[in-house]
Amino acid sequence: MSTDRSSKLADSPGLRSHRESKRRKIGFLVGMTCVLCVLWIVGIAVSSVTYPIREVITALAQRGPETQQLAIWHVRIPRVLAATVAGGGLAVAGAAMQSVLRNPLGAPFTLGISHAAAFGAAVTIAVGTAGLEASMFSISIQTVGAFAGAMTATTVILLLVTYREATPETLILTGVAIGSLFSAGLATIQYFATDAEVAEIVYWTFGDVSRAGWDEIALMTVVFVCGLAYFIYHSWSYDILDAGTETAMSLGVDVEKLRIRGMAVASLVTAVLISFVGIIGFVGLIAPHIVRMVIGGTERFLLPASALVGAALLVAADAFARTVVSPIVLPVGIVTSFLGAPLFLYLIIKGRRYWG
Repeated sequence: MSTDRSSKLADSPGLRSHRESKRRKIGFLVGMTCVLCVLWIVGIAVSSVTYPIREVITALAQRGPETQQLAIWHVRIPRVLAATVAGGGLAVAGAAMQSVLRNPLGAPFTLGISHAAAFGAAVTIAVGTAGLEASMFSISIQTVGAFAGAMTATTVILLLVTYREATPETLILTGVAIGSLFSAGLATIQYFATDAEVAEIVYWTFGDVSRAGWDEIALMTVVFVCGLAYFIYHSWSYDILDAGTETAMSLGVDVEKLRIRGMAVASLVTAVLISFVGIIGFVGLIAPHIVRMVIGGTERFLLPASALVGAALLVAADAFARTVVSPIVLPVGIVTSFLGAPLFLYLIIKGRRYWG
């Protein structure tokens, strides 16, 4: 009898549906990993000078012309890796913010963190780093300024969560206000700045993954991996939080601490990434929506899948930016803004049922 009951349970429609859903999610992760690997090769091959795939593979094996090896190992591979880490990190931060706030508009860009980083970088440029040669000192000062600005916006948001028990809707509106405030501050600095300073400020705000070298990529990777690991470790709690605050509290989840820590980690990841590559909009907003439409919102699959989709989007956008008006190389932030806005509108129209 027990054997028959177990057999019937194993063949139940609910269990079959669960297994099929799990296979689909794992298949999506494997498929996106393969897509990202292909995009890596394409991203390394294409630019103002395009190398055949065979020559790229030869250079990766450290064979072939020395000039070609230098161009691939010291210019193109760091650029592709920076796009991978930045895209994946921003997507994970966006997915986490959307889950923590239970709001589909939660993302580093919509919460004003990116605008605050731009303001911080502009302040350092205006006080004396513009006009210097592209030295490590100049770059590091701008990075510190951008990080300080991003963390200022993060602190305001965390204070609202901690002491005012702000609702997710209030936090989104606060992010809009913060973004507007820092945008006004940025415009003020540009108004009084010299031509050289304005040019450097504008260039920084475009977003460009070519700024990150091997040391910066290493730091970005450590922060990204630690952030992803944190959110995956707490994925069960975020799944419960999606069911509602009261449900989560009844199951023993400390909702307030979960939100504070989640926003802090997501904001820290965002601050580190954009301080090195500048403002890159829409990736953190779009990637989680794409994943939810394809495989649903289960956090332990949503987070790594969002990282893969975000990385693939930014690597593809960067490759497009280097070839669309070749030999001119566009900053990737321009491309993501052009492509992200209509794509996000499409996702809103087609995917609104995934957020209720």
